[in-house]
Amino acid sequence: MPDGSFAHPQQRQFNPYTDNGGTILAIAGADFTVIAGDTRQSEGYSIQTRYAPKVFRLTDRAVLAVNGFAADGNMFVKKVKQRLEWYRHAHAKDMPLHAIARLIQTMLYAQRFFPYYVYNILGGIEEDGSGAVYSFDPVGSYEREACRAAGAAQSLVQPFLDNQIYFKNQKAAAGQSHPAHLPLSDVLAIVIDSFTSATERHIEVGDGLEIYVVVAKGRSPQGLETMRNVQELSTRPDGDRMFILRRELKKD
Repeated sequence: MPDGSFAHPQQRQFNPYTDNGGTILAIAGADFTVIAGDTRQSEGYSIQTRYAPKVFRLTDRAVLAVNGFAADGNMFVKKVKQRLEWYRHAHAKDMPLHAIARLIQTMLYAQRFFPYYVYNILGGIEEDGSGAVYSFDPVGSYEREACRAAGAAQSLVQPFLDNQIYFKNQKAAAGQSHPAHLPLSDVLAIVIDSFTSATERHIEVGDGLEIYVVVAKGRSPQGLETMRNVQELSTRPDGDRMFILRRELKKD
């Protein structure tokens, strides 16, 4: 209209969220946990960066993987690390893994009316030396599991983990049973195969792979130190040990 008015109601919308792709997963063993994520950050058909880590070390025995909206994920990791540092100053020790899981649940639920658009997977070693994985939805619902995948390729990776870790749709040989836990070498092979396959089938997964391995105190890393592109992140020789493995994924 000439006077600046409109013949029909006008509407403006702003979406504060976006999905930046990528995939994360974690698998708990008897005395270790493996947490992994790819490094591609994208939006639609555009790759924003080929190196955006999704897996972060929290303590000597805890690792957090975040996936979804990258800005929310980075801010949430920053706030979790801050809370853990306050705990360390107040109690002169690191927060146990199960307590970190409860802390993350509380922080997510507190933001439920304007939530962090991230799916979190926490992995590490419990106080009894067992491996543990906790998975979270954006508003704080969580549970402990043996394995979990999240992100763009979750629908591809999770059925594979269900088959290889939980032995779904597998029948044991006559007179034998499925093992309760797989050895570390088998778990690492499953993780690498999962991301290699996901990269072939999903455009939002690729570029690089970072795998964190947390091994309980006094337990053998089963030859992990001798593998290529492995770096040890442990701060104490007499505590739990943490390693990071880096692998290349397809970049197209």
